[in-house]
Amino acid sequence: MKILLSLMLIVVLSSIALSDQSGYIDVTASGKRQLKLAVEIPHAQNNAAPNANAAKEMAGVIAFDVNMSGIVNADIKEPLPLVGGLMFGATDFAPWLAAGNDLLVRGEYSISGDDLTVEFRLYDVLNNKLMTAKRYLGKIKDLRRFAHSFCDEILLQMTGERGPFTTHIAFITTQYVNKEVAIMDWDGHNLLPLTRNGSINLNPDFSPDGREIIFTSYKRGNPDLYKRALSSTVEIPLSRRKGLNITGAWSPDGTKIALSLSKDGNAEIYTIARDGSNPQRLTVNPAIEVSPVWSPDGSHIAFVSDRLGKPQIFVMDANGGNVRRLTTAGAYNVNPRWSPKGDRIAYARMQGGAFHIFVINADGSGDTQLTTTGSNENPAWSPDGRFIAFSSKRGGPAAIYVMRADGSDQVRVSQGKGNATQPAWGAR
Repeated sequence: MKILLSLMLIVVLSSIALSDQSGYIDVTASGKRQLKLAVEIPHAQNNAAPNANAAKEMAGVIAFDVNMSGIVNADIKEPLPLVGGLMFGATDFAPWLAAGNDLLVRGEYSISGDDLTVEFRLYDVLNNKLMTAKRYLGKIKDLRRFAHSFCDEILLQMTGERGPFTTHIAFITTQYVNKEVAIMDWDGHNLLPLTRNGSINLNPDFSPDGREIIFTSYKRGNPDLYKRALSSTVEIPLSRRKGLNITGAWSPDGTKIALSLSKDGNAEIYTIARDGSNPQRLTVNPAIEVSPVWSPDGSHIAFVSDRLGKPQIFVMDANGGNVRRLTTAGAYNVNPRWSPKGDRIAYARMQGGAFHIFVINADGSGDTQLTTTGSNENPAWSPDGRFIAFSSKRGGPAAIYVMRADGSDQVRVSQGKGNATQPAWGAR
């Protein structure tokens, strides 16, 4: 089975960006009112057969993505007349403005057999202005990806930074009986199993370019570290050293992998080359030390150590020097993940008999709790830092949730049966 997620190409036939020189347009609402975005259900192109389900699905994707961003309040609207088509027809902004909308997304599509063509446009209703337009050509199976891609453009126009909506989340699922690695769209759709080796697989991590993952597998009895490309089914052993080969994490430049090895006794933090060679020991301590994670610039590594009696999060230089304790509150802190901008670290703390997600500044200040419901572990930042994915058990099997980086709007995204845990968020 070939997984060609990284090779999918959006063919952009037109790209119009009418924003100011700062990279985004200034659209504001009066007072503290949140901007309102109308997402019109896309129109079928002239002489094209309509597909109501496809049109509603595209509108639903756009509304969900944009609402999760928190920058606007999006609602799906029934289509108004579109005379002359989206490209050549004029949009009457009066009814949209009268309904209190600040922004408008209109779309037009045609479906011929398995082929799909769709164009989306974002308008500034207040100023009667086209902000951006994109046209995509592909297959019906690309429908959701095209809508996600346009939402990335919406965020680019609104904030100056592209969204993460075309990215993917890898995670561990028991849907296939054993603990297997799977991948899904950021919103939980298009689930694909990556491993089917019938064993225990743990701790996936994406390479910086998003084309490969590493993970630990017990498929040969020992917890060994493997690598595989998303476009392949071949699982390549990277570290099959005696004892533990666990919690692997790619360096930002993709040349090294940090992991925990117990080949010399207790679990210590090492780095290895991307091909598994040249192990370099970074920590020397009788404690158990696991879960290394790199800072975005590759200069530091955060990790978990019980050298003080209970697990706490520490930070050291990438060569193992200048070790310092990061977390000072709580008696059991694990699962560190560095934010893409390098200013914060998300982690899980045992509190009141359950785990909760916290974030702390890289200097140890600003320790803040984000979750209060259920038991929550393994935070993973979106590549733009707007969101955090995490696993949560809330009255049923564990599932993958996504929330904004401030802890608001916690939404379950994983689907299907069994437990879903240990999310890793891929690159753009």
